[in-house]
Amino acid sequence: MDKLQGFISAASGNATHGGAYPAGGPRADDDDWRGAAQHASQHAGDSGDADLFSNLLGALGQKKQHLANEDIDEDEAVRTHKKYFDGDDDDNDADDRSMGSAAAMQALKKFTNGESGNTAETSSQSAFVGLAMAEASKLFDKKASQGKVSNDSSKESAVMQAGEMALKMYMKSQGGSQGSGASSLLGLASKFM
Repeated sequence: MDKLQGFISAASGNATHGGAYPAGGPRADDDDWRGAAQHASQHAGDSGDADLFSNLLGALGQKKQHLANEDIDEDEAVRTHKKYFDGDDDDNDADDRSMGSAAAMQALKKFTNGESGNTAETSSQSAFVGLAMAEASKLFDKKASQGKVSNDSSKESAVMQAGEMALKMYMKSQGGSQGSGASSLLGLASKFM
C-alpha cells in the first residue's frame, strides 16, 4: 500500500505548486498513470512485473515537465527500431538506451495500427506509454536470453528509457494540435515509418 501511495503522489507531480492545476488536474493524471501500469502488465505478459512498471511510472511522472522540453532523435529512433525489430543482425551488446528507443518505436507502430485496441482508453497517453514499457520489457528478456545484453544494462533502465521516449513522442504529437492523442500520434508515426 505504501508503494501505491508513493506512486500516486509522484505521479501527481508533487514537485509543482498545487495552485497551478485546474481543479481536479492532478487527479486525472493519477488515473492515467495507474492505467499505464495496467496496460504495461497486460501487454508484457510473462515479461511484465506490475510493481516494476508502477515504480518506474512514478519516476516518469516526476520527469514529465523536463521531458517535454527534450528533443527526439528521429533518425536514431528509426535506426534502433530496424536493428531490433526488422532483423538487422547487428544487435550484439544491446544497451538499455537503444532497446528503450526501439521499443517506443515498436509501440508507436502497434499503437497506430490499432494493435492496442481502439477505444478511448486504449488510445490514451497511458496506453501508449504502457505499451512502450511492455515492449521494452519483452525485448530486454529476449536479448538477455540470447546473451546479447551489454553488462551495464538493466531491464529497469531499458523500460524507463522506453517510457521516457514514448512520453516525449506523445507530448510532441500533442504540440499545439487539438486532435485526439491517437490521431496526433498517427501524424507522428508517418514521420517515422
